[in-house]
Amino acid sequence: MTMVDILHRIGAVAPLDEVYRALATPEGLAGWWTTDTTGKSEVGGRLAFRFGDVGGFDMEILELDPAGHVRWRVTDGPAEWIGTEIDWTLSRTDDYTIVLFKHEGWREPVEFMHHCSTKWALFLMSLKEYAETGHGSPAPADVRISDWH
Repeated sequence: MTMVDILHRIGAVAPLDEVYRALATPEGLAGWWTTDTTGKSEVGGRLAFRFGDVGGFDMEILELDPAGHVRWRVTDGPAEWIGTEIDWTLSRTDDYTIVLFKHEGWREPVEFMHHCSTKWALFLMSLKEYAETGHGSPAPADVRISDWH
């Protein structure tokens, strides 16, 4: 069975450790993804992300490496997400911290995956804005792209 992945790349003019904190701590994640973020920042810990009336996701933290890697496994949320993994790899190039993003292991490229790919791109731009200015556009202030939010 072939799995499919969502892949994105952004660069933020910010130190790697600041981008890492934005990905590795509930406070950082609340600054760019959703203000309703709770949990513990430790390997084996759980993070909960809620998006108002549309629900949310629970993640198990698989890896936290301050040198530039964060990885989660989705343990609860929409059926299409459960069991998928979200991987963040950070590196430095000139003035940029490069973020390679992967949402891996989708069973098939359903319409919801298309929606999620667009939303991930918007939230990655929010991450870039947050890392560079200290202010992102987390839910509920994110851009609504359709009836699925």
